Amino acid sequence: MGGRLTGIRVAMLGGDAREIVLLEELLRQGALIQVGGLPALPARDGCTWYDDPLAAVRGVQVVILPVPGVNSEGRIYAPRSEQPLYFSQELAAAIPGGTPVLVGVARPFLKDMAAARGWHLVETADMDEMAILNSIPTAEGALMLAMQELPITLHGSQAFVLGLGRTGFTLARMLAGVGARVTVVDRGAADRARALVEGWRAVAFADLAGVIGEAQVIFNTVPDMVLTAAILAATSPEVLIIDLASAPGGTDFEAATALKRRAMLAPGLPGKVAPRTAGLILARIYPALILNCLERH
Repeated sequence: MGGRLTGIRVAMLGGDAREIVLLEELLRQGALIQVGGLPALPARDGCTWYDDPLAAVRGVQVVILPVPGVNSEGRIYAPRSEQPLYFSQELAAAIPGGTPVLVGVARPFLKDMAAARGWHLVETADMDEMAILNSIPTAEGALMLAMQELPITLHGSQAFVLGLGRTGFTLARMLAGVGARVTVVDRGAADRARALVEGWRAVAFADLAGVIGEAQVIFNTVPDMVLTAAILAATSPEVLIIDLASAPGGTDFEAATALKRRAMLAPGLPGKVAPRTAGLILARIYPALILNCLERH
């Protein structure tokens, strides 16, 4: 079937159920896909599966990596692959300079490789459209975790949300919607004012130590160390901490363990709790992004 991506050759390396939804949409729009690290699906026109990721990138115009990207050892996120998938130097050498390389989160390993090879590296997880849409399954997943772990209902609970960014705002609204007593903690005076307009208590990080002891559940969205040992020591022994920031999160987990506080790092919830929705978000955003990247190239 023809479409706006007709004839464009794309390599997809690794991924999970999200990338399968994206794959289907790219094929629908006419792209020619070379896949490595996803299980073979029923035969489809325009799609070829490879065991070797090196073969999958040869001759393509765009490379798509999974949302979680590549770890510090060069391992590509590929939970459905029968064998580990690595972004080797040989693989990197097969991707010409200027090639758009799309990934959700680029860690230093991939950033350094992209800089050395001259690729057009695009981090999609922090794009406004994707981050705002992903905030919904993230917030729903965070509430699900809290409901599973807490001995009390969220309704009536003292729920703290650290950071009023795209995820924090959606999360605070959902918590308020189920009847939690929401406290938002943010550095920005404007964001704190916005929280007050929504009917939530707003606190600056500078004042967090004085009120954190009230929290029964804390959701952190800030990717900096905000729940330090000193702050954790001021929390209730019964508190539950759910850290939604990208690894390593914003919590001193070693201190939390020493203080016997329940703290969990829970990044990447969209792909875990609502993979089809998360895949549809990719399918909504990536086709236009591919075209824009190729036009610039």
